[in-house]
Amino acid sequence: MTGAEVTPDILLLNANTDNGMTDRMVAHALRLHRGFRGATVDSGPPYISDKASLRAAAKSVERFVGTMAMEQRPDVLIIACFGDPAVRDLRAHVPFPVLGLAEASCHVACQLGRRFGIVTGGQKWPPILQELVTEIGLASRLSGIYALELTGDRIAQDRASARYALKSKVAQAQADGADVVILGGAGLIGFAEELQADFAVPLLDSVDGAVRLATGLAIRAQSQ
Repeated sequence: MTGAEVTPDILLLNANTDNGMTDRMVAHALRLHRGFRGATVDSGPPYISDKASLRAAAKSVERFVGTMAMEQRPDVLIIACFGDPAVRDLRAHVPFPVLGLAEASCHVACQLGRRFGIVTGGQKWPPILQELVTEIGLASRLSGIYALELTGDRIAQDRASARYALKSKVAQAQADGADVVILGGAGLIGFAEELQADFAVPLLDSVDGAVRLATGLAIRAQSQ
């Protein structure tokens, strides 16, 4: 590439209708790399907590992307939900890379260690995430999935109350053999950095994982 470097345009699309969460994710992403912008689906569940709301969110994401004008299309799209709604379906239909928080952070975790654990909010998530990890071919690298009773939206609302429960689940994952632990979900933003000093294994924020991969993809595309 010649001339002045152009900042990649990376769109972080919140798959639920919580605009405040979109703002928090974008602010977090911008700490790591410039070029991120946010958007929120205009219909669907306010928070994704089970298979039914995940399916509804997938329809909302597909509808949003399908109506995106040409000038709105990003260099890379991140679907900002730890269940990755519509991610693999979109890849077959759009001309730009599409990443999900869960898949991206699992791949980054595999670069950091041999086995990874996942800690997240909401007890309906483990079977959904187990299926996702199996689908992306990383089941042999997964040591376990550990869910708090609190859902991610409640964790985000009362971080002080959630901190002890999160530490307990991370300790359990470490004891079970994880040498990297993903803190999965937008509601857990910032906890990886806050809790890292208490653990010998790396803690990976799922938004950070997606940001790392998206930035790498955009820079590679820019250099071609």
